[in-house]
Amino acid sequence: MKLKAVIFDVDGTIADTEQWGHLPACNDAFKLMGLNMYWDWKTFLPLLEKIPGNANRLRHVLEEKAAYTNVEIESIVNEFARIKKQIYIKKYAAKVPLRKGIMSFIEALISNNLRLAVVTTSYEKQVHALFDNQLTKYKKYFDPILGKESGVKTGKSGVLYEKCLKQLNLKPEECLVIEDSGSGTKAAIKASIPTVVTYNDYTKNEKFEGALMVSESIENIDIKDLIKNIN
Repeated sequence: MKLKAVIFDVDGTIADTEQWGHLPACNDAFKLMGLNMYWDWKTFLPLLEKIPGNANRLRHVLEEKAAYTNVEIESIVNEFARIKKQIYIKKYAAKVPLRKGIMSFIEALISNNLRLAVVTTSYEKQVHALFDNQLTKYKKYFDPILGKESGVKTGKSGVLYEKCLKQLNLKPEECLVIEDSGSGTKAAIKASIPTVVTYNDYTKNEKFEGALMVSESIENIDIKDLIKNIN
């Protein structure tokens, strides 16, 4: 079956957003909301590894503190999600570092007439902000861009990869997923899509069972060989 599309995760795959974008945006939101809370990278990392989404991470931390009612927690989390998203879009989307080799990789895919798409746990507005600021000339090639607003990506009820296939009107074997995490890889493979992993410093020790290829950098992946192996 011929490869027709490549579906990208975003956070940790296209850009190093977690440490240099989402984390500082969280802390800015805490400060703005008057919450006596600060996450350094060492504190944030275990939350990142176990819990998807910063709103869920905050909810987990507040529940552990046992200082708030469930109603209060949900009110805080909802306000945080709104404020943090806007801070990320306005302050950090333009300056989070892209992963090495990602632009050349995208250019090579476009040159080979492959369709591109995004499936992520992030808000779609955050993805659009990243593309508008740093990947402007490539954005038009990414369709669809599916994030939190479109459904759940990981976990038992993960549906976003399947939804992406339907919107692309392609079979799983006609697509390839680029992921950086074990949970993302599991979600893609659950949808029967061949998956390549380009891990980073905080996902390198995760399990990538079933992955077609695992590499520390997208720079190590030869597009022609990849297409040949899939086709």
